[in-house]
Amino acid sequence: MAPGDYRIDFKALKARVGIDDVAYSLGYRLDRKAGVGRYIELVLGEGKDKRDTIIVSNRRDKASQTFFRRNGSKGDVVSFIRENLNSFNASGQNEWQRIAKVMAQFANMPEPDYGRERDYVRAASAPQVFDPKRYSVRPIDPDRIPRLFSQRGLSADTVKALSPFISLVSDRRNENFNGFNIGFPYTSADRDKVRGYEIRGMGGYKSKAAGTDSSTAAWVADLSHGRNGLVRHVFFCESAFFQMNRTRLGEDIALVSLGGTFSDRQVQGVMERFPNARAYDCFDNDLAGRVNGLRLMALVEDIPLKITKTDAGLMVEAKGKSFGVSPERSIYTQVGTHIPVRYRMGQWQPPKDFKDWNDCLLGRRTEPKIMPTKHERDDNLAERRNSGIKM
Repeated sequence: MAPGDYRIDFKALKARVGIDDVAYSLGYRLDRKAGVGRYIELVLGEGKDKRDTIIVSNRRDKASQTFFRRNGSKGDVVSFIRENLNSFNASGQNEWQRIAKVMAQFANMPEPDYGRERDYVRAASAPQVFDPKRYSVRPIDPDRIPRLFSQRGLSADTVKALSPFISLVSDRRNENFNGFNIGFPYTSADRDKVRGYEIRGMGGYKSKAAGTDSSTAAWVADLSHGRNGLVRHVFFCESAFFQMNRTRLGEDIALVSLGGTFSDRQVQGVMERFPNARAYDCFDNDLAGRVNGLRLMALVEDIPLKITKTDAGLMVEAKGKSFGVSPERSIYTQVGTHIPVRYRMGQWQPPKDFKDWNDCLLGRRTEPKIMPTKHERDDNLAERRNSGIKM
């Protein structure tokens, strides 16, 4: 059988490889405090070094296992391996060949032989580090702005203002697409060195450049013209936020995107970069956005927090106190009534009728919430208790 003729049966492999199997091999541990029922929580890192939490369903049935995060991301075991593909020593001429080999290793089945070319073996054996030579990079041409921006509601003026912090990138190793996507360069304290790209393309394409440093670097648009010591306001936001509030922002600001799930060091590095600035939570109007806001506040204010999801919203434990936080109100004000906080963080969130600033820019309102009656809430609670779900 020629290498190109090989067909992998992912369905058969999924029946033998669980998300929990893969997660444990990557260093995740079971959080027993979250409960062990139909759902389990697996945590990577501890304390201030907690880097990720995934909730896994159907733990006893590998074929049906799926995972999700509270920020909305989700998938099956193939998706999870794909997210962490660079952590495994598997060679191949594309990511699907590599995923198939990883799954075969976990299933204790023979690895598919695609013809182990020397370059791919060497690349798979080496630690994954961002290689800027792998990508062709072009600046944004103000006279030829990619159509993707206008589709997302962003004006030409907004793109021009942010163009020093956006590039067009093309992966030289991608044999299936030789065009350019939009790249948001990740940088850290040494602002001149690019440590990867968050990539967006047509059709909802989202990715990151291979080896992107998502632990300490982030997309940062310093609009103070490089005078970072003069930055007074750092907005953790989307580009839509900048466009909708630009006339109120001034030039002593920086915009920051963390790429969804973020690490402690990303936030800490940004605030060290702008030591005189106040951070602003511009996250989404949903539970995941409120959790991100609480995490941001904990890091900026240097207050260790434990956050737990409850039927009523969120429960926060900090400085020996435990109190509820409603996602419908300002978390900063609610926390401040229980524990002392400094004036280093604020909130500038989307209007309540919109999930996020992107939807606000496009005029896409959220569907009205129909609140359950007390009888319905009691029935739902009884059903969850009987089914053993603990989150």
